[in-house]
Amino acid sequence: MTDYEVHEPDYSGTTTEEWSAPREEDFDTDDLSEIDGHFLLSASGFPPEAFTDLKLPVVDPDGDLNENALQTAHGGAHGVEAVDDIDDDTVERVRDLIEDLSQREFDEDIGD
Repeated sequence: MTDYEVHEPDYSGTTTEEWSAPREEDFDTDDLSEIDGHFLLSASGFPPEAFTDLKLPVVDPDGDLNENALQTAHGGAHGVEAVDDIDDDTVERVRDLIEDLSQREFDEDIGD
């Protein structure tokens, strides 16, 4: 199992715009310590060793927490349970974090 590190994302605002996962080139920097705040998970800690270590983006490159990204990360084909080699405890921690962010920022209950 990969020992993923979970952390709360950094964001300056919120949005309900359509969501498309950002690529490394979508950011105005190549400093991974500035990019990692847009993601919930890292396979190599924060800051990560490589962009590909980052999983579950929920903040767009402009710094807005995206409601649709939270829903995507919570479940489905691109959700936390689809992350390779992730243990059940980490899945539960990430789901709890997503549910908390969704409730706090969007007043939405996306829990089971």
